[in-house]
Amino acid sequence: MLQKAVALSFALASGSVAAGCPDFLDHDLRKLHSSELVNLCELSAGKPLLVVNTASHCGYTRQFEGLQKLYEKYRDAGLEVVGFASDDFRQEARDEEEAAQVCYVNFGVTFTMIAPTHVRGANANPVFRELAEQTQAPAWNFNKYLVDATGKVVGQFGSSTVPQSPEMEKAIAAVLRQTPGN
Repeated sequence: MLQKAVALSFALASGSVAAGCPDFLDHDLRKLHSSELVNLCELSAGKPLLVVNTASHCGYTRQFEGLQKLYEKYRDAGLEVVGFASDDFRQEARDEEEAAQVCYVNFGVTFTMIAPTHVRGANANPVFRELAEQTQAPAWNFNKYLVDATGKVVGQFGSSTVPQSPEMEKAIAAVLRQTPGN
């Protein structure tokens, strides 16, 4: 607890944590197949996020392609995409090296991917606990949550909604228009 308080104090002093960032995003999370940590407050810095629970061996795994295309299309406008690898539905790779291969090599993912974590139930990480509180827990892999710059979920899309669906594109465009600086 003291260590987190010291880290937060240092982050605030250095200006690395965005003012007004919601607590549920203010966590250091390990990137997939890496020792590097990422803080979603620092990553988003007042920008909207598209948060997705992912799995390497699922019928929806090809959605990595569409998520990457969304990221490429909207990142300069301020959208950040964050994938959370998870084995909650028993379809993740056997190890992080294989999961990284699927994401980075097979599908060319360049958006932030988080190391495997729980996304539902009592052991869900803080991000997905809050997403479930605001909407609902993921029912399967590749649930997509569009979160505005204040941390409010403004759109929740199930596994069968493809990333380039008109519904998702419209919601992303709307949240980007409402984001200061756009």
